[in-house]
Amino acid sequence: MKTYTFRQHLKKSLKDPQFKKAWEESEAEYQISRALIAARLSKSISQRDLAKAANTTQAVISRLEGMNANPSIGLIQKVASALNLKLKIQLV
Repeated sequence: MKTYTFRQHLKKSLKDPQFKKAWEESEAEYQISRALIAARLSKSISQRDLAKAANTTQAVISRLEGMNANPSIGLIQKVASALNLKLKIQLV
């Protein structure tokens, strides 16, 4: 049985201009989600505890981590602060 990897699928999918555009547009959300999850897990904090520290709900944290939200910079700042992180935004 031959294995078809995610990387192979992605390489093929990125040849579609519409998919490639959507993929590139989701990069910022992905990086925010990835950073929040990594920081939360490295500190062994549950979503519920992070939500409490950031004065929000566990559902909001879940949506942020699942890239199912359109968060304000203020919300990201509150969550970053609760994780003892600084928010840095760059345009390249």
